[in-house]
Amino acid sequence: MRDCISREAALAALRKYNKEPFHLQHAFTVEGVMRWYAQQLGHGDEADFWATVGLLHDIDFEQWPEQHCVKAPELLQEAGCGEDLIHAVCSHGYGICCDVEPTEEMEKVLFAADELTGLIGAAALMRPSKSVQDMELKSIKKKFKDRKFAAGCSRDVIITGAERLGWELDELLEKTLEAMRSCEETVAEEMAKL
Repeated sequence: MRDCISREAALAALRKYNKEPFHLQHAFTVEGVMRWYAQQLGHGDEADFWATVGLLHDIDFEQWPEQHCVKAPELLQEAGCGEDLIHAVCSHGYGICCDVEPTEEMEKVLFAADELTGLIGAAALMRPSKSVQDMELKSIKKKFKDRKFAAGCSRDVIITGAERLGWELDELLEKTLEAMRSCEETVAEEMAKL
C-alpha cells in the first residue's frame, strides 16, 4: 500500500489554490471516479491513493493554466505528497503539457477518464434531470461524436486513453459513466459544503 496524505490534507491543499466551484466539482468527480475504478480493477487496497490522485490532479490548473502539470510538483511537495503521487498527477498531462508518461494502470485510468468526466458532466447538464443516473451510453456516444459539444474535452485524449488501457472506447465510456453514477451524490454533498 502506498503512502498517501490524508483526505483532509489533500482537500486543504486543493482549496488553497482552487476557489472556482467548477474546478472543485471536477476535482470531487475525478476523486470519486478514481475510487470506483480502484475498486473495480482490483486495487481496493489502494483506493484512497487513487482517489487522492483524482482529487489533486488539477491542483495547479486554476491559478497556473499555462504551467499545468509543471507547477503541480511544487504544490504537491509542499502539501506532503510523495513522488509516486506527484508522478501520477503529472502523467495525466502527458503529451499535452508535460512529458511524464502514464505507465501504471492507475495513471492510464486518470489519463483516460479525466477529459471524459468533463464531457459526461456537460451532457448531464443538458438533461432535464441534470443527472448521470438516467443517462444511457448511446447519449454519451452521440455527444462524443459532436465535436462542437463540450469542445474543450479532447476526444483524441479520450481515444488515446482507451487505447493505452487496451479497452474499446465504448468500454471506457460505459465504465466512466457507471463510476460517475456511483459518486454523483457524494459530489453534490461536497459542493453543498462550499
